[in-house]
Amino acid sequence: MDKQQAQQQITELRELLNQYGHEYYVLDSPSVPDSEYDRKMQELLKVEEAFPELVTADSPSQRIGGEPLDAFQKVQHNVAMMSLGNAFNEGELRDFARRAKAGTDEPISFVCELKIDGLAVSLTYENGKFVRGATRGDGTTGEDITSNLRTVRSIPLTIPEENTIEVRGEVFMPHKSFLKLNERRKEKGDEPFANPRNAAAGSLRQLDPKIAASRNLDIFLYGVGEWQTGTLVSHSERLDYLLELGFKINPEWRRCDTMDEVIDYVNYWEEKRPDLGYEIDGIVVKVDNLDQQEELGFTAKNPRWAIAYKFPAEEVMTTLRTIELSVGRTGVVTPTAVLDPVRVAGTTVQRASLHNEDLIRERDIRLGDTVVIKKAGDIIPEVIRAVEEKRTGGEKVFFMPDECPACGSELVRLEEEVALRCINPNCPAQLREGLIHFVSRDAMDIEGLGEKVINQLFREELVHTIADLYRLERDDLLQLERMGEKSTSNLLQAIDASRDNSLERLLFGLGIRFVGSKAARTLARHFQSMENLQKAGFEDIIAIDEMGEKMADSIVRYFEEDEVKHLLHELRELGLNMAYQGPKAQDMEGDTAFSGKTVVLTGKMENFTRSEAKALVEQLGGSVTGSVSKNTDILLAGEDAGSKLEKAEKLGVAVWDEQQLREVLND
Repeated sequence: MDKQQAQQQITELRELLNQYGHEYYVLDSPSVPDSEYDRKMQELLKVEEAFPELVTADSPSQRIGGEPLDAFQKVQHNVAMMSLGNAFNEGELRDFARRAKAGTDEPISFVCELKIDGLAVSLTYENGKFVRGATRGDGTTGEDITSNLRTVRSIPLTIPEENTIEVRGEVFMPHKSFLKLNERRKEKGDEPFANPRNAAAGSLRQLDPKIAASRNLDIFLYGVGEWQTGTLVSHSERLDYLLELGFKINPEWRRCDTMDEVIDYVNYWEEKRPDLGYEIDGIVVKVDNLDQQEELGFTAKNPRWAIAYKFPAEEVMTTLRTIELSVGRTGVVTPTAVLDPVRVAGTTVQRASLHNEDLIRERDIRLGDTVVIKKAGDIIPEVIRAVEEKRTGGEKVFFMPDECPACGSELVRLEEEVALRCINPNCPAQLREGLIHFVSRDAMDIEGLGEKVINQLFREELVHTIADLYRLERDDLLQLERMGEKSTSNLLQAIDASRDNSLERLLFGLGIRFVGSKAARTLARHFQSMENLQKAGFEDIIAIDEMGEKMADSIVRYFEEDEVKHLLHELRELGLNMAYQGPKAQDMEGDTAFSGKTVVLTGKMENFTRSEAKALVEQLGGSVTGSVSKNTDILLAGEDAGSKLEKAEKLGVAVWDEQQLREVLND
């Protein structure tokens, strides 16, 4: 067989195997027995082995998993993968509908979909080929897990669509796969997975794709990110089109013209939920019309055109044996109930939140009580109430201590707070929790420095403050458990690389009260350097948009502390960057064409990615939003601009092309 004959045979076998796979994994209607599929796969493997130069990433043979990876690369989402707001009862669903109707002039219809309990992913196709798959991550930045997603057989490796298209879905583990996986783990003496969601997420984050391939994962597609295809006007049309392209869509979705129909759908699946072969934790309700979605737009965190109805949490009874106390990084002392193990919402629970002393008193929860627990949002276990009729007389009232359980300092209750707090800045528990926060992904993002390693560093008295991290040496780390030469070298490199992080990461990592990642970015962008921020007064900070009085007061007080001044001096001496490195609000004197303007980006540009164009507009004083409205000043449109361009023209919004952007940059 020559190379041309091999190529023809490979093409025919791939087409046949793709057809068989689609019938089996997507349509659930196989036309041939498994043995025939296996026989054709062996034929393909044999030819590809003889002609390895003809093997491509979209071949069905690549689903068995490639070579192990060293690490996952970061991926920027050009269109943010935003989370949904939640509704927990019928009233909140109707409130969502009222808000949606108030935001548009036309009648509204809805699409309801089962909320799959899995891991959200993004799939990108170029010229019809699957080229990249990523996790949601923080919504802006995810991890490249393309190799693992290729092993999910219900994900097509090729589609009949030449335009670039990014689709989004939920990877999950069916009940059958979950039970088989845990049986195998028990046989090997491994800890079983707590629930199918954890199993799916753990499978997709394996560095060896062969492990993911063995887990029998599945996917349902539910939406799109970047989209350059045609004239579809509704979400329901998009779902139909995705199905035509060969994607697996959950067949239980329904279009509803009224909120009464939506609530009927919710009630039906709340009852039928146990009959499914996979886990769901609610219903997603979306406005169907795409123009209305754009009109409604987004809040800072969620789309206004969609909401997730969460099923009521399962409640179970167990016995509360004792209450343990923990000290957080801000000094708050939190009580946690230690329980007899009990299954709730798919996992075994032994600990549950009690929040604070006032809640324990209010609910009269005692040591030895039979208590009712549930998972708040199906995630965090909490104690709801004591079952008084089951008391025997042996139960004991619990009293919070007067002293910090970690350092022995007196506990105080600050004005207008219900929590007891340790205010000793040298409390070892606070220092440890603060360091865990400092190295976290949204802060300094020091990979390899997890909670277990930090606990070891404290136990061996190798670190006491943040600054000590940057004084660690190779011999210090090698004495820790499970720290070999390679992991030690990687960790030291990660610590060293974090010195160059932009100012906002350091600010967030310091754990200033009330300052989250977004506020840290705003402060860094405004003041440009740590020195400028340290000099800022209350009035300087509160003058910034989104900065409230509590936050401004907290920031000023923080930088007045002598220990903070000493810490920042140490960090400077240790080479940490103290300047903002991101796009500035205004890089030049005077105004630009974008100064104070609200800009929307759409379509594909020749010389810029979406994220690059966004950064440039912001650098020149503009504000970028996701949807066109009457408040939009400029629509920056590339090729295949679609419905945003039509709406901008209808509203009389100025439409710019890429050349005009380049002219502004040249000026």
